[in-house]
Amino acid sequence: MTTSPFRRLFNRPMTTVERFLVAIIVVYGTIVTLRAPQFLSLATLSDLLRGGSGIAILAIGVTIVLISGGIDVSFTAIAIVAGYSSVQLGRALEYDGLLLLTVGAIVIGALLGSINALLIHFFKLQTLIVTLATASVFHGTMALTLGMRTYTRADVPGSLIGFGEANVFTIQGEARPYGFTMFLPVVAGVVILTWFLLYRTRIGRSVFALGSNPESASRLGVNLLATQLFIYMYVGALSGLMGIIYFSRLAYINPAALVGSELAVIAIAVIGGAKLEGGEGTLLGTLLGVVIWQLFQNTLIFLGLGSQYNGLFFGSVLIFLLCVIYRRQRQINKRSLVFTT
Repeated sequence: MTTSPFRRLFNRPMTTVERFLVAIIVVYGTIVTLRAPQFLSLATLSDLLRGGSGIAILAIGVTIVLISGGIDVSFTAIAIVAGYSSVQLGRALEYDGLLLLTVGAIVIGALLGSINALLIHFFKLQTLIVTLATASVFHGTMALTLGMRTYTRADVPGSLIGFGEANVFTIQGEARPYGFTMFLPVVAGVVILTWFLLYRTRIGRSVFALGSNPESASRLGVNLLATQLFIYMYVGALSGLMGIIYFSRLAYINPAALVGSELAVIAIAVIGGAKLEGGEGTLLGTLLGVVIWQLFQNTLIFLGLGSQYNGLFFGSVLIFLLCVIYRRQRQINKRSLVFTT
């Protein structure tokens, strides 16, 4: 029997959701190209990659939480608090270095994530309630201690501006050169590291076990505290990294920005096949969800539609895929004689 290129590359068959997402991307891309041939251009690709990098990092973190059976809505607050605090630290030390700012944001994000993990583990609280509360606490504490000053481009650290404008390589287009952002190797590194942790380490197997059945995982010897700490500290670290990318991409620092987009990022992960019940999810599915999100954000203008249609299109895809996922699950349960209410 011939083995598909996908199976040879990923050592697994493509999931039903991933096939649907690829089909949607191909069909939608074809429709947009027929309507506006300029869609297939280096400019569009460059914009999609630059705009989707930060969302991809957040969505990967959310996918890990969903696989573990939890729901985190504090990651955007952590991203802003960690990024803003790191910038303030650099200003206090009078040191403008990208490494310091990035490491500072990652460490702060991980520490904030550990607070979520400890509250969830020791007080046996629902993850949604805990992270909803800590998001407000983190952001409110930042406002009281560091203030809410917005920094314009003139006040943004030069290293952030340089990082946001740097390219891995540049291709000369017909009208002007198009650069492929330095965010790309960062996202690639996050994807590779996350894949390795989830599928090649014991802690990754513990995440899936926790999402499938916490009680059974505990009986099998899974250290629930260590697993929760890994999940929320890792998500916090990714959020801190995203805060730096977000500020460098915009070239201004607004401590009130980004918060409020949590549900969209969670929806991206769910579109990618991550189940709200836990125990299931793929990084490829999440990345395909990001692609669909960015396509709707950046290309509806080619169809003559305004930004108000973004939610309509994305929500329609979400409803469609949820119906597919849960209908398929009911069929599997029926064949396995598993009945749920």
